[in-house]
Amino acid sequence: MRERQSTPQDTHFGFRDVPLADKQGLVDGVFHNVAQRYDLMNDLMSGGLHRAWKDALVTAVNPPRNQRPFALLDVAGGTGDIALRVIEAGGAGTRATVLDINADMLAVGRARAASRTDAITFMQGNAEELPFADRSFDAVTIAFGIRNVPRIERVLEQAFRVLRTGGRFLCLEFSTVDVPGLDKLYELYSFNVIPALGGAVTGDKEAYRYLVESIRRFPKPQAFAQMIEAAGFRRVSFTPLTGGVVALHSGWRL
Repeated sequence: MRERQSTPQDTHFGFRDVPLADKQGLVDGVFHNVAQRYDLMNDLMSGGLHRAWKDALVTAVNPPRNQRPFALLDVAGGTGDIALRVIEAGGAGTRATVLDINADMLAVGRARAASRTDAITFMQGNAEELPFADRSFDAVTIAFGIRNVPRIERVLEQAFRVLRTGGRFLCLEFSTVDVPGLDKLYELYSFNVIPALGGAVTGDKEAYRYLVESIRRFPKPQAFAQMIEAAGFRRVSFTPLTGGVVALHSGWRL
């Protein structure tokens, strides 16, 4: 069988080139299969380190601890993990909206946040077409989700649009390991242990093979920082965490 030739209308799904219009459906299938054990797998894959990475994100969000109103939008955050952490860190005026395109992930989040419905709202929607008015939020976050969207540039533009002046965009994403020796170990672990672990815990080895491949296809930190700046953000920066396994990216709407 002849290998499919890529076209300008293609994007990547892991190491495969696929039509741009097909990627969202393929990603939805991955998260439909793993939603119920997604947070458990995060613990197992990272040895619990994802909690420290998310703590760093919440610290950067820095929600006010008093009654001052503060509105967070967490994109691709269906299980509610980031939003609940921000609400817990903030004061009585902190509110969070979680937007995710995947109904299964949102169902997990709604169940987790059942006792906090006064402070958190879950919505199904597309990160490339945010259903919110301009300048609606004080902070926009996305953790381990932006590499799964078909058009990263469009997501960044939408995040900029819905931020208020002085608002901050924060993105936590897997990155490029920059410690000699650790990079080789990480490569072996990623392609051998993670898919096997995913198969054992969720019954879907291929979903976690895709997730590993998607990390390798994501832009390098400097290139991604340039994309954030191109969307209109200023004071753009990134901070490598755990030897570059993850990077916390930041940009401000000034």
